[in-house]
Amino acid sequence: MSVLVNKDTRLLVQGITGGEGTFHTSQILEYGTNVVAGVTPGKGGVLYHGNDKDKFCRPVPVFNTVRDAVEKAEANATVIFVPAAFAADAIMEAADAGLKVIICITEGIPVNDMMKAYAFVQKKGAVLVGPNCPGVITPGEAKIGIMPGFIHKKGTIGVVSRSGTLTYEAVHQLSQVGLGQSTCIGIGGDPIIGTRFIDAIKLFANDDETEGLVMIGEIGGSAEEEAAEYISKYFKKPVVGFIAGRTAPPGRRMGHAGAIVSGGKGTAEDKIHAMEAAGIHVVDSPADLGEAMLKALGR
Repeated sequence: MSVLVNKDTRLLVQGITGGEGTFHTSQILEYGTNVVAGVTPGKGGVLYHGNDKDKFCRPVPVFNTVRDAVEKAEANATVIFVPAAFAADAIMEAADAGLKVIICITEGIPVNDMMKAYAFVQKKGAVLVGPNCPGVITPGEAKIGIMPGFIHKKGTIGVVSRSGTLTYEAVHQLSQVGLGQSTCIGIGGDPIIGTRFIDAIKLFANDDETEGLVMIGEIGGSAEEEAAEYISKYFKKPVVGFIAGRTAPPGRRMGHAGAIVSGGKGTAEDKIHAMEAAGIHVVDSPADLGEAMLKALGR
């Protein structure tokens, strides 16, 4: 099984004709994801053919609006490669068209814009992953995002992470020790994101074929502590964790807008303590994640 995306996902790409959309859609198609439509206002009626040098260029119809793509191509999920100034509107357009899985890759969206988009998505009952994230992949079924598909291996370990790069490292470590992944979710590191750790963990808790979970957090905020509390009470599968930014000085933002320690809260020590108290095996280095999961599974 999997969570959020699978072989039945019919994907729409918002911003498909832009530079990022063109580049990544070709890779998403090459992985085997069922891309059924693209959206670029003003370019409805054209066909997307990927980059000029692409060997893989199955044509994809482009529509002017998300609603048109949903109605005519029966899309049921979307990935957003729209510039930051317009991305919040793209998120709300997708939710308004009835899409229930919205994955936003765009970084740099203004916080005020995201506050409005988040509230709108919640009202519509959709699941938003991101923004500023690598996306979601169910190995062997659907890749929706910018992650390198070849490092993933189908299996039973869920991965949820605030860091895109560390997601790739975790996946590599798991695959190296023979542990495939059920689904990998990069939730993003912005202050306002659609899917928090606790939201993703609930999804994996209800997936019978996810045997264990890798959780990668970082300094700033309280999402890891909230997730640890939920895990201690309700999540009965083994969890291995890592916290990035242990050496960051207070007040210094490290890469992600949400990765900042302020007011004495959100430190690595606080997060590690909460996770260990919840029974999570926290490793000192992401290079140890694979071996730690093997041990947690008793193998």
